Amino acid sequence: MIEHNFVRIPRPVLRTDINGYGEHDKVMANPSRTMFIISDRTGITLENLVRSLMAQFDDHGCEHVVLPFLDTPAKMEAALREIDDAAREDEARPVVFSSIVDEALRAQLKQANAEVFDIFDTYLPPLSAAIGLSQRSYIGRSHGMGDPGRYDRRVEAVNFALNFDDGSRLSGLADADLILVGVSRCGKTPTCLYLAMQYSIRAANYPLSKDDFLSSELPARLLEHRERLFGLTISPDRLHRIREERRPGSEYASLAVCRSEIAAAEALFRSNALPFLDSTAVSIEELSIEIMQQVGMDRQY
Repeated sequence: MIEHNFVRIPRPVLRTDINGYGEHDKVMANPSRTMFIISDRTGITLENLVRSLMAQFDDHGCEHVVLPFLDTPAKMEAALREIDDAAREDEARPVVFSSIVDEALRAQLKQANAEVFDIFDTYLPPLSAAIGLSQRSYIGRSHGMGDPGRYDRRVEAVNFALNFDDGSRLSGLADADLILVGVSRCGKTPTCLYLAMQYSIRAANYPLSKDDFLSSELPARLLEHRERLFGLTISPDRLHRIREERRPGSEYASLAVCRSEIAAAEALFRSNALPFLDSTAVSIEELSIEIMQQVGMDRQY
C-alpha cells in the first residue's frame, strides 16, 4: 500500500511552473494561486493534459502540486486540507484538475474551496451519449498493465533501446525498427527511449565520429541497414552548450569542432539521400512523431 503525507510545498525563490521551466525574476500573475492535479492513480495522463492547457497562457504564475493515488476517503480528506491551506496562503481559490473515477470521492472533492475541473464530468456523459455505451468506473486503466502482450512489447523495446545505445552493439541491428544516426549529443538517446516507451518501437542509435567523416559514404556497418536509417542534426551553438555541460573547456565541446562535425554529418546525410531532422528547437515528443510520419510507422501503444 502506498502511503502519502501531504505537505504544503513552500514557495522557493527558484520556482517551477507547470511547463517545467525554472524562473528567477519572472513577473507573477496577480494573484498567484496553487494548481492541484489530483488522481486516484499516477496522474500522468491528467498532468500531460494540464501542461497542454496551461501552455496557452503566458506568465500564469501557478505553482503546481500533483497528488496521486487518492483512492480512499481519508486520503481525499487530507488533500482537501492541503487545498484549503493553499487557499488561505494564496488568498485565492486554488485550481484543481481531477481524474478521480470513484463517484463518492469526486463528490467529496467538490466540497473543496477551489475551482474544480473534473475531466470525467466534462467528457464522459456526452461521450457515452455519442457512442451509445454506458461508462464503467475503471480505475488505473490508462497506465495500468492492460494487455500483457502490448506491455511486454513496450518493455522489450525499452531494453532494446538501452542495449543498442550509442553504437554499443552492432550485432542484432537487423532487429531494429529504426536506427537514428547523428553526432554525439544531438538527441538520439532520449528520442530512442521515448519511441520505445510510448510506441513500442525498437530504436537503436549510432554516433557519427571523425572516422566516419573521412568518406562521403555511410559507415560500412550501417550500409546493410540503410532502409532503417534516419539522421538527426542540431545547431552548432546548441551542441556547443550541451557539450560544455558534459566536458567543459574540452576540444570535444569547442564551437569550432561542433560546427565541423555538424557540417560533415549533414553533408553525409545529403550525399546518401538520408532523411534527417533538426532537433535544435523541437521537443522529443514532436521529433518522435515527425520521424514516425516521415518513415511511415504506425503508432503502437
